[in-house]
Amino acid sequence: MNIHEYQAKELLAKYGAPVPAGYAAMSVEEAVAAAGKLPGPLYVVKAQIHAGGRGKGKFKELGPDAKGGVRLAKTLDEVKAAATDMLGNTLVTIQTGDAGKQVNRLYITDGADIAKEYYLALLVDRGTGRVAFVVSTEGGMDIETVAHDTPEKIHSFAVDPATGFQPHHGRSVAKALELTGDLAKQAAKVAEALYNAFLGTDAEQIEINPLAQTTDNTLLVLDAKVGFDGNALFRHKDLMELRDETEEDPAELEASKYDLAYIKLDGDIGCMVNGAGLAMATMDIIKLNGMFPANFLDVGGGATKEKVTAAFKIILSDPAVKGILVNIFGGIMRCDIIADGIVAAAKEVNLSVPLVVRLEGTNVQQGKDILAASGLPIVSADDLGDAARKIVAQVKQVA
Repeated sequence: MNIHEYQAKELLAKYGAPVPAGYAAMSVEEAVAAAGKLPGPLYVVKAQIHAGGRGKGKFKELGPDAKGGVRLAKTLDEVKAAATDMLGNTLVTIQTGDAGKQVNRLYITDGADIAKEYYLALLVDRGTGRVAFVVSTEGGMDIETVAHDTPEKIHSFAVDPATGFQPHHGRSVAKALELTGDLAKQAAKVAEALYNAFLGTDAEQIEINPLAQTTDNTLLVLDAKVGFDGNALFRHKDLMELRDETEEDPAELEASKYDLAYIKLDGDIGCMVNGAGLAMATMDIIKLNGMFPANFLDVGGGATKEKVTAAFKIILSDPAVKGILVNIFGGIMRCDIIADGIVAAAKEVNLSVPLVVRLEGTNVQQGKDILAASGLPIVSADDLGDAARKIVAQVKQVA
């Protein structure tokens, strides 16, 4: 689960991170009132969407010459003008794709005189199973370019969970940022605060870009992106309250209600599979046979008729889907139960696209018999390769 920048800053401030003053706003009037609470004379009006690249983004409704989703304002009238431009309009950035995201919230924050921008992030290093720092002197909007063109400018190291954050970790961050004296001490304190926040919230990622050095030699968290491990949110009811469902894909949001792992893709063959590894293999073999998967969908090991029906509805909500491949290995889940669910779902949603089903495992023959006796145009497959060939052929035949 991701949260907005203003929510991330409020959260990190509780752990001691140096965050400039700022307020969220849901309307133009609230934006002006928020700016009025700040000392000025410089304000920053920031669009709040779950995507990066806001500063370089463009609003669909405002034309190519309009400014992006992060603007400086020197007066309350300029704050009002920026808020009027942003709220309710669609911001397109490098991370949103052409569809963009509608801006429903703003963050009005104090301006800062920036001398230097740095990059500081924490994430889980899957190779070591530890929390890792990623640090660079080249902070700012072009960090992706830095990572691609000059990877030697990005430094990383992991923290042993047996010891936790130690003073030498803080010194390592300061050294990587090429800071000395009081700035090095500030960097160490920021690093420790972020590490404590990471563990305390079961975060998946905390990204500070930029961590800014001001002209009076103070470090400030000027932007923050925070995401949490969804599997740990049951321990954090307070964090769940920060969820903004308007920022999530409607189909993915619906899938989460049924404990389905669903991610929309750009292809034309819908997939319903149990197990992440099997789902990946299914998508690969569809592509190997000349077409592309429309989604990743893992129904899990405890699939029920209700979950299977919900999965079908979610897949078919994508107008790009021209066929569906169901690939189920009945280990924990029996194939006859899955077959019952498939038949019930196909009847309920009035299935209008080709459907190929491959079942294997417990009670597989009973499952195949249920499909055959359903009276529905369900094509049965013997193995994964056979299933992929059949669904591709079916879709091409219809097309």
